[in-house]
Amino acid sequence: FEHHFNNFEPFYLSIIFYVLVFLLVALSWVGPGWFNRAAQWLVYLTFALHTYGLVSRIIISGRPPVTNLYSSAIFIGWAAVLAGIIIERVHRMGIGNVIASAAGFATLLVAQNLAGDGDTFTVLVAVLDTQFWLATHVVCITEGYTSTYVAGLLGIVYILRGVCTPSLSDSVGKNLARAIYGTTCTAMFFSFVGTVLGGLWADDSWGRFWGWDPKENGALIIVLWNALVLHARWDGMIKDRGLAVLAVLGNITVSWSWFGVNELGVGLHSYGFTEGVMMYLGIFCGSQLLIAGAGCLPRRLWWSHNVATESDESTTAA
Repeated sequence: FEHHFNNFEPFYLSIIFYVLVFLLVALSWVGPGWFNRAAQWLVYLTFALHTYGLVSRIIISGRPPVTNLYSSAIFIGWAAVLAGIIIERVHRMGIGNVIASAAGFATLLVAQNLAGDGDTFTVLVAVLDTQFWLATHVVCITEGYTSTYVAGLLGIVYILRGVCTPSLSDSVGKNLARAIYGTTCTAMFFSFVGTVLGGLWADDSWGRFWGWDPKENGALIIVLWNALVLHARWDGMIKDRGLAVLAVLGNITVSWSWFGVNELGVGLHSYGFTEGVMMYLGIFCGSQLLIAGAGCLPRRLWWSHNVATESDESTTAA
């Protein structure tokens, strides 16, 4: 079965199909609506292929879905695509298909680069050789990563549609803000529960619940960031645009916790050390800062705002 899995290459095929999904969605923006319907069905097909690859790895390894950085990228992509499908079913704006295709493509591309010499079924270090904690803490914390990333992707869509296109109407903006808020609540839940479970695992393995290890601090930062976003929303300190900007900055928080702390090469989690990713991490974080900066531009510089203002003026004149 492993030989068939390696020859079939489901994740490589999924990358190709996710690109096709994004192209179909892009065509639906300028063409007839059936392009988006075709993208929806292709998302289902590609998600099934992605799921087949994920389940195949579980069967071959006899382990839960996340055991190393490579498998974490596979699982985060799978969960993000599922989130995109759910968002599309709820809001039916075509945004879910964009999220699913972009997240699926990006995470599987990251996984391809993490594959190294091609052996992704690596032997686990002793502290990770436990089915229970891999199935609870690790899956839960990676779901927290996923939800924070999905909220960030929705924030990117909000900002880019508002600044660069005339398509961010009031209704679209409110639907996007609701999706960002709901996804951030999900991220808060999973990241908090996952962090607590991680502390219990640390107590079981190392005899202490918390030791301010870099990876532990990274998980705590994600919890605190999502809490900050939610409290800012609840207290009225930010509105829809502020929510989108903070969600984008959340991408930096998760990326540092996922990859950045590994680059330190210290602490009890240093077995996750990887080389050569700091430059790519810096480029990604820089891009998120640019997008968040665009979101902070005055409203008069937003294309969608100018179109809405002109429309209101035309209506008043009429």
